[in-house]
Amino acid sequence: MLSNQDLRQIAQKGITEEQINMQLDEFKTGFPFLRLEAAASIGNGIVAPDETARKDYVNVWNAYKAEGKKIVKFVPASGAASRMFKDMFAFLNADYDTPTTDFEKRYFDNLDKFAFYDELNEACVKNEGKGINALIADGNYKAIVANMLNEKGLNYGQLPKGMLLFHRYKEDSRTPMEEHLVEGALYATSNGEANIHFTVSHEHLEFFEKKVSEKKDGLARKYGIKYNISFSEQKPSTDTVAANPDNTLFRNEDGSLLFRPGGHGALIQNLNDIDADVVFIKNIDNVVPDRLKADTVEYKQVIAGVLVSLQKKSFAYLRMLDEGKANHENLLEIVQFVEKDLCCRKSDICELDDKALAAYLHEKLNRPMRVCGVVKNVGEPGGGPFLTYNQDGTVSLQILESSQIDKSNEEYMKMFTEGTHFNPVDLVCAVKDYKGNAFDLPKFVDTTTGFISSKSKNGKELKALELPGLWNGAMSNWNTVFVEVPLSTFNPVKTVNDLLREQHQ
Repeated sequence: MLSNQDLRQIAQKGITEEQINMQLDEFKTGFPFLRLEAAASIGNGIVAPDETARKDYVNVWNAYKAEGKKIVKFVPASGAASRMFKDMFAFLNADYDTPTTDFEKRYFDNLDKFAFYDELNEACVKNEGKGINALIADGNYKAIVANMLNEKGLNYGQLPKGMLLFHRYKEDSRTPMEEHLVEGALYATSNGEANIHFTVSHEHLEFFEKKVSEKKDGLARKYGIKYNISFSEQKPSTDTVAANPDNTLFRNEDGSLLFRPGGHGALIQNLNDIDADVVFIKNIDNVVPDRLKADTVEYKQVIAGVLVSLQKKSFAYLRMLDEGKANHENLLEIVQFVEKDLCCRKSDICELDDKALAAYLHEKLNRPMRVCGVVKNVGEPGGGPFLTYNQDGTVSLQILESSQIDKSNEEYMKMFTEGTHFNPVDLVCAVKDYKGNAFDLPKFVDTTTGFISSKSKNGKELKALELPGLWNGAMSNWNTVFVEVPLSTFNPVKTVNDLLREQHQ
């Protein structure tokens, strides 16, 4: 039962008692595994445009931009970079003082190759009275790591990933935030403006704003554009309660309910607040230096060209349906488009009369659309593209995480482990209908696709509830198309040593 104090606490977050009860039910019942038809592959859900087609799609995108449409680049940038430095935190707390593991040796052997080297050296001189080389000569390796991670130095252990120096240039070094500003100038401008939106955590907002104000004018001059940069925070109303292992409410020591962030799926609310015709979505850490941006820029324009080409057809069919001008032949043509181009199939479609068929096609066309770049599977952890059964019995394309797949089903696990492609979070989205009205995106979430994970607090076990992921269940009821993009467009930074890869040098 919820006490009056509980009710006041949830009201402050904008959460209802009904939502809390629903979350408790989800802890008890869990979430159903998804039913799979196949892993998507080239020719079966994934399109691989040739060079001629790519050029055509780039031209389509540039023509669309010339119409003055509003384009936004949406970058999830919440959370500290602490996971990037897990191995270095372990070294700091280890009972040995010199680099011992392969990871530690690689880090110290290549210190001067990191873009943050000069800043770290300055911090060491200021705090230790010696630079990096002198500290290494003394065997004082931990002082260097402490100056990288802790507040007295660079504070990288607590900063957001978007604020770390990733890439070194002749004139300066850049953070991922700056690299996203550059990308925005190269493929997401319209009317001479680049609109870029970062979702950030509250404690990092001021730092982001300060850094943006320092950097945006110089980049605007360099690319001859105007930047409109905005920020939002994950809404408190998207937090979820924690539960004990027996599915009762987990409480803090003071008796209050423990709430946790609902995961990146909560950002569907932030995305819903964006006023745009087309939105690009890409993770904060997937950036490369300028010398390697050509593939990224080309393929962003390609997938955007695919999106607006499909949208144009979809809008024409919707007008035809709304005006009552679709005869039986027209309906069969629309069926072909929905099944072949949008890869959404219904097994009993032949049983529908024309009126029911028109209603079905209208429902499938009149929803948000996304084109997702997918790369060849190279064993990176994460989700993949699948043909999946939906609750209404149709089969369509979805991005699934391993937790959504029944691991006791050998056929499904074979699909997952032998899947040819991987989801690098490379999306371009159309979020308005053919009349120019914004879709209400939360209405297209499949609420049965959340996640439950085991966590702990102060040594006590708890169950945490994550909302359907932003590019998983939160976009489940969108029209989805997969396009193969090259591996060169996927360069995430999961550990600090990933910055030593050739793609980040």
